[in-house]
Amino acid sequence: MKRVVAFIAAILLVIMYLSTLVCALLREPVYADLLRASVAMTIIVPVILYAYILVYRLLKNNREEGSRGEKDEDS
Repeated sequence: MKRVVAFIAAILLVIMYLSTLVCALLREPVYADLLRASVAMTIIVPVILYAYILVYRLLKNNREEGSRGEKDEDS
């Protein structure tokens, strides 16, 4: 599951970087708003992905510690 999410995230980042480049090169007024949105998403998406990874690690560690604690109490 982690590999699939990482692959999708990598593809999403590449697409965002390309759209930022395209929007920066085109001089139409509509592309100025798209450029701002693209730059914002280029910053926000990696932050959200990093937060997801941190939460996943915390939940995984808590789950493992909880299952170890239950096994120790049963002995």
